Amino acid sequence: MKKLIVIATLALSPVFSAQEMVTKPVQSYQTAQYQAKKKTFVDNLLSKMTLDEKIGQLNLPSSGDFTTGLAKSSDIGKKIEQGLVGGLFNIKGADKIRAVQKVAVENSRLKIPLIFGMDVIHGYETTFPIPLGLAASWDMNLVQQSARVAAKEASSDGINWTFSPMVDISREPRWGRVSEGSGEDPYLGSEIAKNMVYGYQGKDLTQSSTILACVKHFALYGAGEAGRDYNTVDMSHVRMFNEYFPPYKAAVDAGVASVMASFNEVDGVPATGNRWLQTEVLRNKWNFKGFVVTDYTGINEMVDHGIGDLQQVSALALKAGVDMDMVGEGFLTTLKKSLSEGKITQAEIDMAAKRILEAKYDLGLFDDPYKYGDAKLAAKEVYNMENRNIARNAAAQSMVLMKNENQVLPLKKSGTVAVIGPLVNNSVNMPGTWSVAAQHDKAVNLMQGLQANYGKDVKFLSAKGANVDYDAKLEDIYAAHGKKTDRDNRSKEALLKEAVETANKADVIVLAIGESAEMSGESSSRTEITIPQSQIDLLNELKKTGKPIAVVLFTGRPLALTNMKDTPDAILNVWFAGSEAGNAISDVLFGKVNPSGKLPMTFPRSLGQVPIYYNAKNTGRPLDQKLVDKCEYQRFRSNYMDECNTPLYPFGYGLSYTKFNYSDITISNANPKGNQAIQASVTVTNSGNYDGAEVVQLYIRDMVGSITRPVKELKGFQKVMLKKGESKKVTFNITPENLKFYNGDLKYDWEAGEFDIMIGTNSEDLKHSKINWTK
Repeated sequence: MKKLIVIATLALSPVFSAQEMVTKPVQSYQTAQYQAKKKTFVDNLLSKMTLDEKIGQLNLPSSGDFTTGLAKSSDIGKKIEQGLVGGLFNIKGADKIRAVQKVAVENSRLKIPLIFGMDVIHGYETTFPIPLGLAASWDMNLVQQSARVAAKEASSDGINWTFSPMVDISREPRWGRVSEGSGEDPYLGSEIAKNMVYGYQGKDLTQSSTILACVKHFALYGAGEAGRDYNTVDMSHVRMFNEYFPPYKAAVDAGVASVMASFNEVDGVPATGNRWLQTEVLRNKWNFKGFVVTDYTGINEMVDHGIGDLQQVSALALKAGVDMDMVGEGFLTTLKKSLSEGKITQAEIDMAAKRILEAKYDLGLFDDPYKYGDAKLAAKEVYNMENRNIARNAAAQSMVLMKNENQVLPLKKSGTVAVIGPLVNNSVNMPGTWSVAAQHDKAVNLMQGLQANYGKDVKFLSAKGANVDYDAKLEDIYAAHGKKTDRDNRSKEALLKEAVETANKADVIVLAIGESAEMSGESSSRTEITIPQSQIDLLNELKKTGKPIAVVLFTGRPLALTNMKDTPDAILNVWFAGSEAGNAISDVLFGKVNPSGKLPMTFPRSLGQVPIYYNAKNTGRPLDQKLVDKCEYQRFRSNYMDECNTPLYPFGYGLSYTKFNYSDITISNANPKGNQAIQASVTVTNSGNYDGAEVVQLYIRDMVGSITRPVKELKGFQKVMLKKGESKKVTFNITPENLKFYNGDLKYDWEAGEFDIMIGTNSEDLKHSKINWTK
């Protein structure tokens, strides 16, 4: 069951046809003839290069002080002329990039072009929802399309390499970078990983609208202890291969051109210098053919890990399989000495340089070093209305309706609505974290979106009501990378009074609360994953008005919402929705789009439950399911005295304005043998009052294994559109491939026995059917 039906829902803009979607590895265009020609070219070029020039190809500095016209006075410019730079990142704009490339191909001895990278994470100037939000769409068409739009925009502006996708599995919401990944599940993460690669790289990297993808962070970065960024990771190899490695491998199988090493250690060795990871697993087991780049100063940071001085760790990284050194210049300054001392070999340097040159060849840079970056084309491609409409659609599909009592949503297109909250009129926070290329002030904020789309029919009133946090120092930390929170210096009493007065003039309250954009992201770990008290106090005060309250929840991570979930009538999780956030939120609030998002990560009841995730394993003393459902305590069983075992909102959860009913599961063969395929089907009926889309989810449990197995694992999903009153039969094709796992010997295989087949609307609300599969 490799290919699943995906149906876009209530789209506001055209989506790709099946013919336009990439469904096979990007390297398929590399015929034997192409490979032979590339080898001849690269080998010939290598034979002409000095040792310094070869090492220079391994050097990736940030753009630093290099700007148009400063080649002679710039340190980086001089290094480019000397052949000591392989690529640059953090430089933006077609004209600037063209000027730098000109130095490389006209002023250096061998005229080797540079590659230009950037953190194009969830869009270029047209920003899409943060990756965790995009994952909530469960729509692989939109996922691939978002990367395709980003590639077209970035390539027209001179960028030909993105440090994306980030595919780190994480069950740790304290870790801020969950916002940049796809959540907790290896199957969903793998589907997203390959579709992001397809979107960026297309079918043929020589096309000027495609760019190199870079899967990161290899490996296990999302499993840092205590949820603290860059922290130690320690886990078994069985867990690595079954739970954390699959999305990386999916990206490799999809033909990803580059891989970024992670900051953390693995088996006591930092990933940047870990040969088992970078060579034995990545290249030997998975047959990766591209190049490996460090993360920012990753080599230098191994010194603080306690692995050696800069010369030692640089040699360690090269021998491990790292090809390119980002920013640190450890390769540039120490490899020559290490070679003379016999600590590395010429063959190791040559191989790293060869991989960089091969990537440049695949991009077509030796045929036309200026193929990327056309100011006139960029003016048409970047942030155009077509791209913004696609982003608006993706944002609407990513939103998760978490609560909707008394059908408060969708809002009526009449009357007066009070729009209250610290980010209501804040544009710069709408794109979310890691939106480095975005023009943040152009993003559509919530109030702008509501007014533009429904201002003729509805009267909107606004008030701030509270600051993001009572603590001004903390709020200043939250306002990183220019994403100001517009702190109001009035007293909390004055802010609350204004909010209540505004609410009393309205029929309904839309309350926008949660995190600001940089409360999640890199170096944004939190020990408390709750909404700040300033905003909870605002919610509680507005509750006293007796008006219906619909919360618009901004967040880049799962939050513990137990202290507020019962207060509002509705909760719509909008994540950080990108350039078109305000328009997309208004589309969902007023029912132009029926929400269909599903959580890609579990929301805990409290921090004490963390890590909590759906595909956990049983213990030898599991709590009786009846007690689990009742949230009752039982001594000498695996449970808490003061909290339920269950999450607040489970993986795969998401409501709709309509209602979907599931039939019992029908199995085509309850006793399959060998490599037979079986079909598991349910009939899904839209029994509500709105057309809508439902993500039908398939889970399987291996009841008995040679090693302990999870209580359930996602193995498929289909997003189906159903009109009001319509029913559809949804069928999953299941083969032994869906049953495979890495056993205690790290052999990837399946084992005969009993399996529980589960299909439903989320990881907890499921229909069950048992089968017995023999070999």
